Amino acid sequence: MQNFFKILLLLILVNLIVLPSNSQKRTSNKKATTKKIVAKKKAISNQKKSNKKSTKTTSKVATASTSNENEGTKKDTTKPDVVVLYAAFKPTLRNAAKINFSAATPVIDTLKEALNYVVPAQNLFFSYQPVPIKPLALFVDSTYTWLNNGYAKVGYGGYSTPYIETGWSFGDGKNNVTSINAVHTSSKGNLPFQQFSKTNLDILGNYTNANNHEWMGKFNFNTSNQFLYGYQPTTLVFNKDILQQQFTNIAIDAAYGRKTVNDFGISYKPSLGFNYFFDSKQANEFTAKLQVPVTKKFNDQLALKLNLLADITSYKSNLVNVSNNLFSLNTTVQYTANNFTLNAGILPTWNNSEVKLLPNFTAEAKINGEKFIAEAGWIGYFQKNTYQSLASTNPWLAQPTNLFNTKISEQYLGIKGSVGNHLTYNGRVSFLSMNNMPLFVNDLGDGKTFMILPDSNLQALKIHGEIGYSIQEKFSFIAGINFFQFTKSNFDKPFGLLPLELTGSLKWKLLKDLHLKSNVFIWDGVNYRNKLLQSQKLSAAIDFNAGIEYSLMNKLNLWLQFNNLLNSRYQRWNQYEVLGLNVIAGVVYSFR
Repeated sequence: MQNFFKILLLLILVNLIVLPSNSQKRTSNKKATTKKIVAKKKAISNQKKSNKKSTKTTSKVATASTSNENEGTKKDTTKPDVVVLYAAFKPTLRNAAKINFSAATPVIDTLKEALNYVVPAQNLFFSYQPVPIKPLALFVDSTYTWLNNGYAKVGYGGYSTPYIETGWSFGDGKNNVTSINAVHTSSKGNLPFQQFSKTNLDILGNYTNANNHEWMGKFNFNTSNQFLYGYQPTTLVFNKDILQQQFTNIAIDAAYGRKTVNDFGISYKPSLGFNYFFDSKQANEFTAKLQVPVTKKFNDQLALKLNLLADITSYKSNLVNVSNNLFSLNTTVQYTANNFTLNAGILPTWNNSEVKLLPNFTAEAKINGEKFIAEAGWIGYFQKNTYQSLASTNPWLAQPTNLFNTKISEQYLGIKGSVGNHLTYNGRVSFLSMNNMPLFVNDLGDGKTFMILPDSNLQALKIHGEIGYSIQEKFSFIAGINFFQFTKSNFDKPFGLLPLELTGSLKWKLLKDLHLKSNVFIWDGVNYRNKLLQSQKLSAAIDFNAGIEYSLMNKLNLWLQFNNLLNSRYQRWNQYEVLGLNVIAGVVYSFR
């Protein structure tokens, strides 16, 4: 029992000695742990700024903690120890990266990177059929309506001059149009046998089919009757039948062509014509003329033009039987780019038994649109001379004994264009070289007929000009000039050719029902050859005509015409004086 109490007492003493020491040790450990946490946070915050200083601080804190723990085991205090930490800290800023500004421009990268694309083929299959496109006809917005009209114009005037004219039109104006025009007039002057009569009939037709093709036809009947009154001396006596000079012409022409270019870029318009001409003295002439123009357009810039011509003439009289044939094939390439057009080609021509290669070079440049156009060219062509063409130039012609064609070569420079909306102009300077040009001279007897002389080497400088001004249908004026400066000839002068010709035409609607029209012809005198084979020149001439038409009623108009208003007794052909002032008046009735 005593041993039990001894052991219990010993345990109590041990607990009293050990318990304060453990409590003091736990308190010291708790403070050391707190100090370690504070020191660690400060070390982490300053680690980025100064790794070296942070390391020293941490070492001191650890040493202090270890020392306190050792002291805690030796001392028994109720107050916790206070640890003061001292560290050298100096805040600094990092060196910032500076922007370097340079005034130099960047280097241009000229290296082209090759990009390769692979596009797979897309095969599309549709289960439906597209609806075909059907072009619609363009509706032309116009206030003009085609009317089948007809009119008759009759009048009578001085020199026993009747005048009869009529015109008719038929068709719908779109698919078919037919027009008929007929004129007859005659006059009788004061000189013996100074009389003439003329009758002309024209029938024109245009017919369009469903294939965008067009038929064109023309019929012409023309007859003129005059007398050879220009004989000298005037005391000579002739039978009227001997002096009669009557010409009759019957012509039929037909053409067939496309109105637009086909799918292959080809357009064509072949034509065929027959002409029969005869006089009152048993001379006649038959002509057949075939033309086949074809144009192949490759694109908007390049085109090829071909034109085949066959012109066959047979002339017969009591003295001769002459053939005059002309064949040619015009081959031209046309190039168009922007405002420039060039035609280049050759024209091989068979003139009876003679073969010639003629040039065909023309150029046109639009300098200011349609306002100013410059042109230049070197062209060659044949002028077909027949009994009909010569008689239409000089009706006092004697029956020819031979027929020949004129070869013409022309080099020219010119301008044309417009000023504003009303004025147009055209001018050209040409150098002409003419081979076998027909000249007209009086016969060596009484001089009443003209003979033909071929000039094999006629050269001339030609100046041509035109100017026009128009204001709708109220006013229109056009004037032209042709001036020839002959530089070379096989004869003294180019007999019968006009060196200067001025023409002008005016139409003016003065009032609603009053219309004025006028024309003027001015010539320089032509050269002629007298009976002594000497060259002489006729006086200059002017022929001024004027007419007035007034609407009296809806369908009835009155008209008044003044011919040779200045009463000029000029001579276009030597020994043939024209009529003086002639006044004709009449009425016009419209059938509509």
